[in-house]
Amino acid sequence: MSILSKLNSAPMYLICGGIIAFVAVVCVIFLVRAYRAGIAMGIDRTRMNRVITSSATFSLLPSVGILLGVIALSGSLGTPWPWLRLSVIGALHYETQVAQAAAEQVGMSTLSAAEMTPSGFATIALLMSICIMWGMVLSVFFNKRYTQKLGRSGRSAGGGFGDLAMTAMFIGLVSAYIGSYIGGLVSGNGLFTFSGDWMPLLVVAVSGLVMAGFVYLAEKKHQAWVESFSIAGSMLVGMAAAVVVSLFV
Repeated sequence: MSILSKLNSAPMYLICGGIIAFVAVVCVIFLVRAYRAGIAMGIDRTRMNRVITSSATFSLLPSVGILLGVIALSGSLGTPWPWLRLSVIGALHYETQVAQAAAEQVGMSTLSAAEMTPSGFATIALLMSICIMWGMVLSVFFNKRYTQKLGRSGRSAGGGFGDLAMTAMFIGLVSAYIGSYIGGLVSGNGLFTFSGDWMPLLVVAVSGLVMAGFVYLAEKKHQAWVESFSIAGSMLVGMAAAVVVSLFV
């Protein structure tokens, strides 16, 4: 039996599917409890139903990109493990990068089923799990105190330190990725010698323009409903642009 057959075996589906089912049940429990708490607080049912609908739509559209990530990783890691990682707490950009980096560290030239070994998969799976678990662990011990501190900072500053911190973190994250894309495009022979992959920068540009269009509609045309589709729509249009351009280049 090949390594890929083992990674797609019934026990793997049972283990990963059981964890996903447990998390899904917990989500349903929290949904029901939150809805009942909203009713007890006197929040209008129509308003809560609108929030549920927009949240479901917001979650559904980005899942298309996540599904593509599961398909891409399933060729080397099997289907159950990427399904678990990208369904519970993983992120598409994180899982692919960590899996590739771990594969290189165990001696694989690329993340592929042809070079995959049981020990290599164990190392990759372990690193993918350990590197992302600290957000949960630290939240258990420090999240309550940190939230109280953010609340005090927001009241004293009149704005909200949490909003500023999240904005700064997001800008830093986007800048880091754009910088890596530029670094991959520009060769070492000269500053203006381009020999790398320019497709990621194209996707960034297209997605940014689409997001700007959504912001314009929401803020200038007062079409607030488009905010629920802005991130997901930008992602899908950016990916579609990459597919279309790749067909002609």
